Amino acid sequence: MESLAALRERRAYECRLTPGRALQSLDEAEGFLRDRGMLTRTTDSALPSLYEACHEEPFKPGSPGFATWPATKWPWFGELTVRGYLCVGVHRGKNLLVSQETAALLDPICRAETDRMRAEDPGWRRLLDHLARAGPSSPEDLRLELGLKRQELKALRAPLERCGALVARPVTMPAGDGEGHMHSSELFRWDQAYQSERGARRGDPGPALGDLAVAAVRAAVVVREADARRWFSWQWYWTDTLIADLIHAGRLRRVDAHLAVADSRCAGSRCADSRRAAAPAEPGR
Repeated sequence: MESLAALRERRAYECRLTPGRALQSLDEAEGFLRDRGMLTRTTDSALPSLYEACHEEPFKPGSPGFATWPATKWPWFGELTVRGYLCVGVHRGKNLLVSQETAALLDPICRAETDRMRAEDPGWRRLLDHLARAGPSSPEDLRLELGLKRQELKALRAPLERCGALVARPVTMPAGDGEGHMHSSELFRWDQAYQSERGARRGDPGPALGDLAVAAVRAAVVVREADARRWFSWQWYWTDTLIADLIHAGRLRRVDAHLAVADSRCAGSRCADSRRAAAPAEPGR
């Protein structure tokens, strides 16, 4: 079994935390996503970050917000969604880019959350039912068709995106003057954004969250045990014994108050490559 020091060394390599492992192209970024299974936009946890792996100077050094994003590689996050990968808000409301394999793990949870959110609030139900009838829609169309103000729609969509019932996809349209582009988004119900050839995965979201937790630990390579519970929005499905049950089942292991996948042979890119060779092709391939 690998020591904590060895796991940290492998994490630096697998998560591209050193400048020598910097991403050089959008194709490399896509490979990084497929290898790790999930990427945050900026560094905010032990989960691998796309922008951290770029190792590029910020757009505007010394300034906050968007100015901290990589100077030239910042569009890559959105460009990967154009290639067919989903960007979801289930990382406590923050952007999380997921591979098709990870989206399949999310599917039963997000479908359960769609049903739960629809039942809990008439405003959420009205928005979700409208999307079911009308199909994916722009925020502008939704405000017009549902008679909502901008802030009213924002208040409805934020918790739905956070729980995975709603997914936003960026779209780029020509500007009115014929020059440049205007950026907007299109809103989907989860069951519109993710469609699998294997059909919907419905069932108890608790075990699905366990599967997702294992995938997240694999993505991070090693993580402090106390941090894992804070990765995803669904605290109501996360039981006090979830991690202990995964350890007892031989899927995770503890290493000095940290977590890693139990079988280190399947924690790196070589094992991920072998799984992908047997799996259906993902978007953009």
